[in-house]
Amino acid sequence: MRLAALVSGGKDSLSAMYRAMRQGHRVVCLLNVQPEREDSWMFHHPNTHLVELQAEALGMRLVRVRSSGVKERELEDLRRLLEGVAGEVEGVVTGALASEYQRQRIERIASSLGLEVVSPLWGIEPLSHWRWLLDNGFEVMITSVSAEGLTREWLGRVVGEEELEELVELAERYRFHLGFEGGEAETLVLDMPPFRKRLVVVDGERVWRGSTGVYRVSRARLVEKA
Repeated sequence: MRLAALVSGGKDSLSAMYRAMRQGHRVVCLLNVQPEREDSWMFHHPNTHLVELQAEALGMRLVRVRSSGVKERELEDLRRLLEGVAGEVEGVVTGALASEYQRQRIERIASSLGLEVVSPLWGIEPLSHWRWLLDNGFEVMITSVSAEGLTREWLGRVVGEEELEELVELAERYRFHLGFEGGEAETLVLDMPPFRKRLVVVDGERVWRGSTGVYRVSRARLVEKA
């Protein structure tokens, strides 16, 4: 099918897009919602401005809307986004892992517009998902944390084999979802196989608020791959 990919800049949405491409679908554009509130129920908030660089790295058109981020009202912003591409694609790719809240709402809106929903990661085991990311050359940076056990030192940290081992231990000890499906953390993809160039963070800062924090990227650029 001709698909649009609903992306946030993080590991799940972009790896779902890549999996859909490997399954033979043609992804023709990226869709992004920029919530004004950090506590959006539906959409990723940190560093969404960097999706523009990711779209450039992919050589794809980016279509985006701003959203209030208010629970349920933000669904109208998603509808507006999907309506804008409904005439040129047959479906939309999402990176949902286990959230029924997100999946049901996206499917309801898409169905009303005659669009199929492709969710390659639905029900995937979190550790196998992480291992697939590393095995397939994804470079993933953690950009926010909000779960017990995830300290400020994780902000801006890129996940490799050593970091994954630590995350597995922490998830077991503090009982959070290793895939971050409950918002325990957010991520930013710096590189993946379809990228023509990789993303490099030039400048950023850790903002810590007692037990939660975010890594705000103020400057980034694309560089040639080795």
